[in-house]
Amino acid sequence: MLIIGEVFVEEEIALERFSCDLAKCKGACCTLQGARGAPLLDDEKDLVERYFPAVRKYLAPRNIRVIERNGMVDGYQGAYATTCVQDRDCVFVTYEGDVAKCSIELAFNNGEIPWRKPVSCHLFPLRYSGGGPGLLRYEAIPECSPGREKGKAEDTGLHDFLKEALVRRLGADWYGRLAELRSEPAAPATTRGRN
Repeated sequence: MLIIGEVFVEEEIALERFSCDLAKCKGACCTLQGARGAPLLDDEKDLVERYFPAVRKYLAPRNIRVIERNGMVDGYQGAYATTCVQDRDCVFVTYEGDVAKCSIELAFNNGEIPWRKPVSCHLFPLRYSGGGPGLLRYEAIPECSPGREKGKAEDTGLHDFLKEALVRRLGADWYGRLAELRSEPAAPATTRGRN
């Protein structure tokens, strides 16, 4: 385990190669089996509700029915998540052919809203638990094996691929310290990456 600032970081995050291969994984991270969808920060609950009118047009009728019946978000302060369709697809999934995509990100990419998507989605396959100290862990699910293969072929580090998301969540200075770890010699986990 590494320590960067106030965040514990799984060491393999600095070592793993990864580059999402959407054509092969088909957007599996948006359709994982489970009763809950994407984890949301408390303020993101309000953003989901605020931007829903722009996002709605990208959703299939079944998603709209689920939202009308169950809402877009469930949980409570500190533990919100998007709802799911049949305990699988995030309620904001839209399909382009057989590839699951995020309707929120689609609206963002089309210039209709200023918010890209929940930060937990942007960071995936990393998961961040806040608080003092925070924890950044790597969720190496089988569905992401095409991304690991592509990352190795391209020699793209997981943290390089997720630079924008990591900067968004933890800041540019923090990201710079993580990126430096690739070139540092091994050091004890208790001192590596500390101030």
